[in-house]
This record gives sequence, C-alpha cells and structure tokens, in this order.
Amino acid sequence: MSLTRSDLESSRLQQTILQSGHSAHVLSEAELQASINETLRQQKPDSDIWVFAYGSLVWNPIFKFAEQRLGTIYGWHRRFCLWVPQGRGTPENRGLVLGLDKGGSCRGIVYRIAAADVPSELLLLWRREMVVGCYIPHWVKVFDGNEKLDAIAFVVNRQHRAYAGNISLETTINSIATASGELGSCADYLMQTVNGLLTVGIKDNQLLRLCKYVAICNS
Repeated sequence: MSLTRSDLESSRLQQTILQSGHSAHVLSEAELQASINETLRQQKPDSDIWVFAYGSLVWNPIFKFAEQRLGTIYGWHRRFCLWVPQGRGTPENRGLVLGLDKGGSCRGIVYRIAAADVPSELLLLWRREMVVGCYIPHWVKVFDGNEKLDAIAFVVNRQHRAYAGNISLETTINSIATASGELGSCADYLMQTVNGLLTVGIKDNQLLRLCKYVAICNS
C-alpha cells in the first residue's frame, strides 16, 4: 500500500509510530508548524511555493499542486541513505529509503503549490516528510532549462540516527531486497520510484542498476 491523503489528514502516520513503541521522537503539530514557519521566513507572504521531488513524491505526491516541471538541482544527489524500522521495514530488518545527500546533482520534479493552498498542503507535506526529523527542509535552486526556481527540498539530516552513512553496496542491496513493512517492501519502493521517474523522462542509472542487483538477490 501507499500513503494516502486521508492518512496525513488524520495524522495516522504519527499515531502508528507512537503506538509502535519505537523510541524515535515524533514531532508534534506545534513543532511541525514552527518548522514550516521558519522555512517560509525568507519567502514573501502569500506567495506560491515550489517543492522539489526526487523519490516517492514523484509517484505519490498526495498534496495539491498547480503545476509541475522537470528540474535539476546541484550539490545534492539521490541515495538510499535512511534506515526505516517502520513503513518499509521492521525493527528486526530495517528498510532503506531515499534521501538527498551532499554532492553531485539530481533530476526530479518541481511542483508549484498555489499561495491559497500553501497552509494546508505544506502541513500535510511536513506530516509526511518531517514526522521524526530524518530530513531537513532546505531551499535549493532548481534549473528547469528556462528558469531558476527557488524550491523546498527535503535533504537528509546527517545528524539523525537514521542516517545510513557510508554503507556498502552489498548492505544496500540486501536491505532493499529483504525489508518490508506496513507500507510495502523496499523493493516495491525502488521499482515505483524508477518507474515514476521513467514516466516523466528521467533515467536514473544508479537506481536501474540497483533494480538488477535486487532482482538477482531475490531470484
């Protein structure tokens, strides 16, 4: 299964983590809103907001948007670098999900949220991406071929204990091939991301190579 809008509107994701007994700190609504307010401080009030997507937001954005474009950011790359003991894994067999880590570049989708929808849609987005503080909302420059857009991207929090660091390719493959949780398997997450990117014309060779390795591991 995948996250739905109703899951975020009802805060089911937060409740699931709290009920699991997992020791991660789940951000409160007040903390999420404070993070949103801090992130928006440099923007003009009542303006449209762009959000850069590189993983599951490509194939399952959930939030309302007025426009989407292909774009590239520099200084960050897409990588399986976050351990998850829930959702796509278990405490006994943690999964791995994508984050934006330092270095390189990344192609993805940039979504424009209309000013009138910013309060409601960013709250849903924060409930999804910032639930335990694994990411940091960060302003990036997105190049779409014609314009340079300021957008919010959720980059990996290297200080968070979920950060995977410099794990080996073998460890990455094994986790993706074997880990599964209430939201489905890591292998499905990888395939959905690859297919979502291909659908919009983005070919990520590293993810495609991972798909081959995971298929071999599961054969």
